[in-house]
Amino acid sequence: MRCLLAEFPREHWGAGLPQTAAFWLQMHAGFRGAQARMAGLVAGWRAGETDVRGLHGRLIPELQAFLQHLDGHHRIESGHYFPQFRTLEPRIGEGLDLLDRDHDTIHAHLEALYRSGMALHQAVSANAPDQSEAAARLAEALDRAGAPLTRHLDDEEEVVIPLMALRAAAID
Repeated sequence: MRCLLAEFPREHWGAGLPQTAAFWLQMHAGFRGAQARMAGLVAGWRAGETDVRGLHGRLIPELQAFLQHLDGHHRIESGHYFPQFRTLEPRIGEGLDLLDRDHDTIHAHLEALYRSGMALHQAVSANAPDQSEAAARLAEALDRAGAPLTRHLDDEEEVVIPLMALRAAAID
């Protein structure tokens, strides 16, 4: 699955990457950054540095953007890039299958994040007494989604970035 990584290891992923590979890494860095920002907001709320309304006001817009971008990114990968990569380099087919299955698993996390984010938004908007419980459920959903998404981003990069670097002219 990671056969091309030996030909183009992470240590060589600096300046000079093809534009598509550099953009892919930039998108992944954005997802990692959003995860870190959301985790920081939740940590501040858990530490009592902000109230539920403050958490809501900052976390919900970040979560909404994160969910939209990640869902769109996965749709482009699974619908366009992965089929093209499979044709270009059949040896990474099993890796692409794994990444597609990861997309399904991650989508379940995205659904849980959406539902718990919506529940928090509705609780705060209605000034409901269960706002803290809704915030806790969203925080727990973020906690559960963190490791699988990080692992997926790392795995995906190790399968596709070497291909993009080694076969840049064949990728659109």
